[in-house]
Amino acid sequence: MMSINLDLKNLEAAFPEDFTEDQKAQAKTLFLKNLSEKAHRFYGGKMQTVPRCGLYGFNWFNVWYTPGVSKISTSIRDDSDSSFALSSRGNTVAVISDSTRVLGDGDCTPPGGLGVMEGKALLMKYLGGVDGVPLCVDSRGKDGKNDPDKIIEFVKMAQHSFGAVNLEDISQPNCFRVLDELRDSCDIPVWHDDAQGTACVTLAGLINALKLTDRKIGDAKIVLLGAGASNTTIARLILADGGDPAKMCVFDSRGGLHSGREDIQKDPRHYRKWEICERTNPGKINTIEEAMKGADVLIALSTPGPDTVKREWIRSMAPKSIVFACANPVPEIWPYAAKEEGAYIVATGRGDFPNQVNNSVCFPGILKGALLVRAKKITDGMAIRCSHSIADFSEKRGITPDNIIATMEETEVFAREAADVAMQAIEEGVARRELSWDEVYTRTKTDIEAARRLYRDMEDRGHIAEPPQKLLDEAMAAAIAAVRT
Repeated sequence: MMSINLDLKNLEAAFPEDFTEDQKAQAKTLFLKNLSEKAHRFYGGKMQTVPRCGLYGFNWFNVWYTPGVSKISTSIRDDSDSSFALSSRGNTVAVISDSTRVLGDGDCTPPGGLGVMEGKALLMKYLGGVDGVPLCVDSRGKDGKNDPDKIIEFVKMAQHSFGAVNLEDISQPNCFRVLDELRDSCDIPVWHDDAQGTACVTLAGLINALKLTDRKIGDAKIVLLGAGASNTTIARLILADGGDPAKMCVFDSRGGLHSGREDIQKDPRHYRKWEICERTNPGKINTIEEAMKGADVLIALSTPGPDTVKREWIRSMAPKSIVFACANPVPEIWPYAAKEEGAYIVATGRGDFPNQVNNSVCFPGILKGALLVRAKKITDGMAIRCSHSIADFSEKRGITPDNIIATMEETEVFAREAADVAMQAIEEGVARRELSWDEVYTRTKTDIEAARRLYRDMEDRGHIAEPPQKLLDEAMAAAIAAVRT
C-alpha cells in the first residue's frame, strides 16, 4: 500500500524488482498521470472561491454589497489605483491561456488547459499567498486559426480586474507577440511563465552549476536545444546577465540559429528567433553534433525524450559538463544516462529526480513582489534579480552537484525573491508605491503562512476530503501493467 503523502523519491519501492531504470522512469510518469486523472475526477477540479471578509450577521450584506458598496464604486471611479486596496485586485492574478501548447500535449482545445491553469492558481496560493483565477479563452478566428489579437484584446479588457496577468501555454510564435504587445500596452504586470518563468529559474540553476564547476558565465560555451518561447527567453536572459553570444549556439528543428537563416529572417512572426540569429553562433554552426563538442552547458527544452539528446553528444562535452534536460513530462535524456556519459550536473523539470528546474520556485515570489509594490510591469531586470535571489538563497543554504537550486518546500525562498524583485521594481521606476525590503518580506511570509493555515484548517475540518487509498493503488497497478505490456 502506498503512502498518501506521495514520497516520489521512495516511489520505486512499489515497482517490481525486475524493472529496469527505463521501466521505473516510465512507470513513475504513468502513475502520476493515472493518479492525476483519478484525483481530479474525485475532487471535481482543484480550486473554489472563498470569501476574504467576515460576515457577522445578514446586516453585513448592507456593508459588503448595497448600499454601502456604493462608496467603493465612487472611490475607485475617482482614483483608479485605489482599486488595488479596496478590492481583491491587489493580490489577484489572471492565469490566461488559449490552450494551444499545453505542457507536452500541444493544442488541447480552449477548455483543455483548465487543469494546468487551475494548477497554477493552486501553486500561487500555497507557495506565494497569491489568488489566481484560471481563464481559458478561445483565440480561434473565423478561419479556424489561432489569432493572437484575440488574446491581446481579451487581456486588455480584463486587466482592470487583476493586479497581474500570467500567460500560459500559448503556442509560438503567437506567444511572443502577445507578451510583447501586452507588456507595452497594459498598466499591470503581464508575465509569460512558460518563457520568463522558465528562463528565470533556469538562469538561477545555471548560476549555481557554474559556481560548482568553477566557471564564469561569460567564459562558458553554451548550447541550447529547442528554440521555442522558453529557450529563446533563456538565451536572452543569459546574454543579459553576462553570457558571451559568440560562445552560444541555439538549435531549432532545422538546425542552428545564425545570421544565414533566411527562413527565419523572412518571417516577421519569428522576430524573437531572428534576434538570437543575429547575436549568436557567429561561426554558423548548423549541426548539434558539432556544437556539442567541448560544450560546457547544454540546455534542452525540446521534444520529450528520452532519446532526443544522444548519449554520444554528452560524451563529447567538456569535462564536468552541465546538462539541463527539461522537456516535460519526459526529459530529453534520462539523468542516469547523462551521468553515465560524463555529465557532472544534470537537471530536469521533474521532482522525482535531483535538481528540478521548476517554474514554481520562481513565479509565486516574483508575482508577489510585483503585486505588493503594485508594479506596472515585470522587466527583464526584475527577472534577472529574481534569478540571482534564488541562486543566492540556494548557495547560502548549501549547494551540491545534486542540489543546485531551492525547491518548492523551502518557503523562505519565496519571501526573499519577492522582496528582492520589489526592490528592483522600485529602482527601475515601475512600482506604484514604495515599501522597504523588510516590509515586502514580512508581508509575503505572513500571506503564505495564512494561505497554508487555511488549507490545513479545511483539511482538518473535513471541508477538503482525503482521497481514498484505492486511487493511489489503482493508479500504480495500471502503470505497472502498462509498462509490462
